[in-house]
Amino acid sequence: MASSFVAEYAKSNRSACKTCSEKIAANALRLGVVTKDKQRGFDATKWHHFHCFSFKSNSVSSVSAIRGFDSLKSDDQEAMKKLVEELGKEKVVDDDVAAGQEQNVSKKQKRGDSDDVVEKQESSKKLQLSVSEEANVKITLATSDIKDIYQGATLLPNWKAFHSIIFLEKDDGLQDSSKIAAFDFDGCLANTDVKRTGADAWSLMCPAIPDKLQKLYNDGYKLVIFTNESNIDRWKNKRQKAVDSKVGRLNNFINLVKVPIQWKVAELDDSLRGRKVLMKLEQVYIACGFGPTDPYRKPKTGMWHVMEQHFNSGIPVDMDQSFYVGDAAGRKNDHSDADIKFAQGVGLKFYVPEEFFTV
Repeated sequence: MASSFVAEYAKSNRSACKTCSEKIAANALRLGVVTKDKQRGFDATKWHHFHCFSFKSNSVSSVSAIRGFDSLKSDDQEAMKKLVEELGKEKVVDDDVAAGQEQNVSKKQKRGDSDDVVEKQESSKKLQLSVSEEANVKITLATSDIKDIYQGATLLPNWKAFHSIIFLEKDDGLQDSSKIAAFDFDGCLANTDVKRTGADAWSLMCPAIPDKLQKLYNDGYKLVIFTNESNIDRWKNKRQKAVDSKVGRLNNFINLVKVPIQWKVAELDDSLRGRKVLMKLEQVYIACGFGPTDPYRKPKTGMWHVMEQHFNSGIPVDMDQSFYVGDAAGRKNDHSDADIKFAQGVGLKFYVPEEFFTV
């Protein structure tokens, strides 16, 4: 049986993604694998979310091989081109690695090494490849996948949804940077209680937080919050309440730390000297899914890759200067180890809040 590929905007919300099993929203960009079965006399199409899709090796050489590509919006055509190009690069790397492995095994066998030694070496290389793949996850983002609602819940202004993430839309005042200062929210920046809901049901975790964040901003850091919130998916009958509570708290926190700063640089033009300005301090990502299979929920690193690949103006991250702060460090009284494992998965230096904000 031969296979081909097709791209289109979903005509309804009745189809389910064959990768994640979630419904594909109407008008969302979807990719299908068309299997031509000559014996049975019909074609079968298996549909996938664009961001869930993965071409098999050697299956597609260019976007011209994808039926329906010419009818896509220009932004989605560019995203498709990037997906095919990245997969082509990955195949070249995989082929080179495979060739190197075969050469190493051949050399070992010629020297008379036992089969179990060769097998251990192969297992070690597979482990290294697995770690490398986790650190270099490619997230494909199509404009048609970005929504103003999340599973029926209307989002507040400037907030958007992508797959199982809700994120704060980037604005002109946010500085992108090679230096990323990333933080958890609950238990790190804000003191919250799982038994209380509402936009005002929180308090500042530490009085030093606003000054610390402003110093980082002035030092050229981009400030980002990565936070989990499983109630948004679990509260099916109260999803709007869960969304308003989490997003409202984050909005209020941002408004609190975004206080006026007095310019005191002697080289500034006279028209700017002494002016008070409001600085845009945060970019925020909320992982709404729950369970170990969600690719965006910490300790999984999907939220980081979305930020790094699509919302940092293409600036490479300096991992030596970047870091992550969170309270879930796997200590005796911690609720989990999701934060420290998230940092390890990305490759970031890690701090707990009491260590970072009291220095």
